[in-house]
Amino acid sequence: MDVSETTFERDVIERSREVPVVVDFWAEWCGPCRALGPVLEKEIGSRAGAVELAKVDVDANQGLASTYQVHGIPAVKGFRNGRVAEEFVGALGPGAVSSFLDRLLAPPRIDRVLDELRATGELPEVRTALERGDSERALDLILAAIPASTADERERLRELAVAVFEHLGHDDSITVAYRRKLATALY
Repeated sequence: MDVSETTFERDVIERSREVPVVVDFWAEWCGPCRALGPVLEKEIGSRAGAVELAKVDVDANQGLASTYQVHGIPAVKGFRNGRVAEEFVGALGPGAVSSFLDRLLAPPRIDRVLDELRATGELPEVRTALERGDSERALDLILAAIPASTADERERLRELAVAVFEHLGHDDSITVAYRRKLATALY
């Protein structure tokens, strides 16, 4: 579907809360864009509705191109839960596009981490905080565990914090604040 500045919120942001949406930022005059389009369509079509494709003409929608920092085209951004979850620039082949879609469709890392914490019984307070949606409390507990941890445990705590950051989004104020705190605690 073609998406414009007036329909982007509904067709991409809101829709991505139900199903991942891949946005192809392109232009008519762009040769690599015309080469990538059929590859995206075929790979997305082969996933039987698990992901949708939206196309944004950057010449007609310069505000969207600016908002999503499109500096070169084709630029492809995969949206999940209202934000960019995966992206690439350039005309990739079918294998690379397939890998991109597989990453976009994979369960979020935070879900895998929570499943692991449930299975192992490890860090029950962190698990409880994450299940309640209290990311800040979970990050406080992770940071508090670092000083007494072994090198392997520290790496596991770092991975857990990164999963929380990814879940929140890289621009989230909690992510920004705690990324610094994590770096200080680890190094």
